[in-house]
Amino acid sequence: MVLLGRLLDIEGSESIDKQPLSNGDVYIGSFKGTVPHGKGKYIWCDGTVYEGDWEEGNITGKGQILWSSGAMYEGDFSGGYLHGIGTFTGLDGSEYRGAWRMNIQHGLGRKRYSNLDVYEGSWKEGMNEGYGRYSWNSGNMYIGNWKGGKMCGRGVMKWENGDVFDGFWLNGLRHGSGVYRFADGGYYFGMWSMGLKDGKGTFYPAGTKHPSLRKWGSSISCDGIGRNLLSHGSSINSEEVRVPKPNVLGSLSKKMSINRISRDPGRLSQGNALLDEKWSLCNPAGEFIYREPCMSRTSEEGQSGVQNNSTVVYEREYLQGVLKNEKVRGTEPSRKTKQRNKFHVKGVKRKSCVDIFKGQRSYYLMLNLQLGIRYTVGKITPVPMREVRDSDFGDRARIRMYFPRKGSQFTPPHYSIDFYWKDYCPMVFRNLREMFKLDAAEYMMSICGDDGLRELSSPGKSGSIFYLSHDDRFVIKTLKKFELKTLLQMLPNYYSHVGEYENTLITKFFGVHRITVRGGRKVRFVVMGNMFCTELRIHRRYDLKGSTQGRYTDEDKVGENTTLKDLDLEYEFLMDKLLRKSLFKQLSLDCRFLESQQIIDYSLLLGLHFRAPEQLRAILEPPATMLNDAGLPADGINSQGHPLIPPTGLILVTHEPGFVSTAPGPHIRGNTLKAYSHGEKEVDLLLPGTGRLRVQLGVNMPAQASHKMMQDEEVNTSEIELFEVYDVVLYMGIIDVLQEYNVKKKVEHACKSLKFDPLSISAVEPQLYAKRFLNFLHKVFPEQP
Repeated sequence: MVLLGRLLDIEGSESIDKQPLSNGDVYIGSFKGTVPHGKGKYIWCDGTVYEGDWEEGNITGKGQILWSSGAMYEGDFSGGYLHGIGTFTGLDGSEYRGAWRMNIQHGLGRKRYSNLDVYEGSWKEGMNEGYGRYSWNSGNMYIGNWKGGKMCGRGVMKWENGDVFDGFWLNGLRHGSGVYRFADGGYYFGMWSMGLKDGKGTFYPAGTKHPSLRKWGSSISCDGIGRNLLSHGSSINSEEVRVPKPNVLGSLSKKMSINRISRDPGRLSQGNALLDEKWSLCNPAGEFIYREPCMSRTSEEGQSGVQNNSTVVYEREYLQGVLKNEKVRGTEPSRKTKQRNKFHVKGVKRKSCVDIFKGQRSYYLMLNLQLGIRYTVGKITPVPMREVRDSDFGDRARIRMYFPRKGSQFTPPHYSIDFYWKDYCPMVFRNLREMFKLDAAEYMMSICGDDGLRELSSPGKSGSIFYLSHDDRFVIKTLKKFELKTLLQMLPNYYSHVGEYENTLITKFFGVHRITVRGGRKVRFVVMGNMFCTELRIHRRYDLKGSTQGRYTDEDKVGENTTLKDLDLEYEFLMDKLLRKSLFKQLSLDCRFLESQQIIDYSLLLGLHFRAPEQLRAILEPPATMLNDAGLPADGINSQGHPLIPPTGLILVTHEPGFVSTAPGPHIRGNTLKAYSHGEKEVDLLLPGTGRLRVQLGVNMPAQASHKMMQDEEVNTSEIELFEVYDVVLYMGIIDVLQEYNVKKKVEHACKSLKFDPLSISAVEPQLYAKRFLNFLHKVFPEQP
């Protein structure tokens, strides 16, 4: 009635023209020539009405559109699009107030859903992205970062019962380090993976003294004002809402497609219903609030702990939400415990730049490295592919360039310091990258992208510094001068070896570079593949040489990401017969190559991903009625709407290339392995709750880890190992292959032999080193009876 009254008022004005169109639509308002201009009203034949500003035939300025279905928008328009600040009211009563761009929610905004949930924060292309706050009508609330409509990054979740989680999220699930505070005052500091506790952590019952949370709470507070939610189902679809610019009046009814979604009430309401359904499935309130008491000593346990456990804390390790082991200790932390628990606080801070030089020069060095690699790859990539020649390995096989800050004829201006760049054997490494199936553009974006590099702690005593690309695909290591010389000397034979054996376990090298800054300081780098580039969490890391002298890690230095050594290994691994045969065949070939190059001190870098013990499957598996053809939960949700803990077994299935992810990575080259248990057919590894992975040599290799008692191991009654056998996924490769058995190493061997068993020390001649290395690995991976 209000709109009809306004229409009659406009029709009675002498300055307003009314022009019916041939298709039954009506325009009432001002014109400029033959097109609408100024104030006007457009009425579609289905009853949809727009009233507001026009500019030369386009809906531009302030206005209001009321669809025949009942949905309404009031605010800014530009060129026929919802663009600027406005309010959209949906059929179900939901309301969005905020910024729009080309008919899509984009910028800061607030949405109240039909179920009274509220999101305030940043939107991007119709999705919650950036920083925001989502409040459920139940009283639960999340404040933090979002990406693609899901909680992603650092954030705080506060439940109605008083529990709080402050930590990292990925795709709407807790993922990474975090702190869970229970309503009764207890705390759990630890690691999560896809919503489940996964890794080491420490539980402090209520009333127990715990570490300061000042660093955790400084960046995010549940009392702050946030901005962002899973709203992709409720936003106006860009294809359905996009409005082509109407240049003539006759085309308005045909091109004004903004009414499509609102013309059909069912479509809009269905979109909001889909949103509510999707959100209810991944609502953290339903997912965590009931599971958490089953995973650790929670509210009930903590209440009793105020009186009985006030001097006791629990160091724990979980595997996909299942408690693996537990160690009880007092609340007065020893020096060892302080060192061990450092990862709880420091784990959330990921360094983003190199730190070879002090101060700002660390940032400059990172920029220099990125500028140089971008220049070299860009220069060498257009060169036609050809076989390498002897001259490609020689002293003249270099690319040299000077990068002044102001730029030059060949280099762009930059914000770093002046530096000289040298790239070694560029054609050889270009061919190696092609051999390893690395796309040049992806290689540059991975290392030279805006996200920069992260520094890693060195696992050895070499003093080298390691950096990781932002997508975890590449490791960059600083080299000493003799290591560079060794690499360049062995490069022709290395090139031949990796060309002949595509399953080689020896480190993949992708480039060698040198940066020289003012003052003559030279820093040498090698770019390598990251053997632990996987979506699975690596729970244990071992550096295995086969020697025993000094090959252990002090207990007070063990942390979440510590690389352990030979004497720390407490497991042996049983593998499928053919998988094991393939492994040792390649190990023998690689050791023979390293022996021929007079290389020693190399080691097998072994990463373990534990799966929850097999004997728990009967408890964790969903009912048979909820399994699909693959034997997996249809949607991961039980009949009460709560997510299920995924089944835990490792399942080998016949290899099907179409079902395996082909996303580029450092492991894409190499054959799919055959398994004896599957009739000598190529196999994939099916991980319930994770996906299907291709089994390659050193990558995604399934095994069974048996806990073995060391001969001199003392039983610690305060530490409980709950299981003796685990399903594991193995990742491995041979690293540190740049140490020659030179005069220095011969002198080291002679000196240490006077004090220790000559066979137990690392520095031995190459033939003995390779034999000892393989013999040790035969014990680590024993043959099945």
